[in-house]
Amino acid sequence: MKDNIVLSLFDHSLNMVKPWAENGYTCYAADIKHEQNSQKLGLIPTLSDGGIVKYGVDINNWLPPRAEYKMVFAFPPCTNLAVSGARWFKDKGLTGLTEAVRNVETARKIAEWSGAPWMIENPISTLSTYWREPDYIFHPYEYDGYTDEDNQYSKKTCLWTSEDFVMSDKAPAEEFDDRIHKMPPGEGRSEKRSRTPEGFARAVFEANR
Repeated sequence: MKDNIVLSLFDHSLNMVKPWAENGYTCYAADIKHEQNSQKLGLIPTLSDGGIVKYGVDINNWLPPRAEYKMVFAFPPCTNLAVSGARWFKDKGLTGLTEAVRNVETARKIAEWSGAPWMIENPISTLSTYWREPDYIFHPYEYDGYTDEDNQYSKKTCLWTSEDFVMSDKAPAEEFDDRIHKMPPGEGRSEKRSRTPEGFARAVFEANR
């Protein structure tokens, strides 16, 4: 039997694991932006928040605690993969692409190592070329009915999953907008654009709990 432990990689917003934590699961959320324990190089979690244990680590140089995981999620940075930024790829050179692909490969290896159902998320990106076509594509507004938060917006998002991952039924909003596409430059823009929609997170929990 799987332990009640969920692992989420490259996860700073914590939205994906909150439904699990609220229902008694222990959630490990790893991201280099989380507070780090300099003496232990992030190997010892420094923060715990309502069942969510945060690891401030470079995931490419980290192995999660050994456990029988219930579910694994991953949100590798999309800056150097998303087609929305394709016009800057040439100026960035190969370094950004190499790092981006390495992040995805690390996520895949850890997810498969876990033996649990898993999901790797990215927006419409060049991953379809470098890896394979996504298993699912969705917009946040399609799961707005699962939350009281405002998820009534479009953002075409891809999922690469294991065969035993269960995709949720949709509960779409009647109306939606394209606020993500129109979001102006500014501090925190990247964080806001990459934030996991609460409705989708809740829907995945209900389908895979």
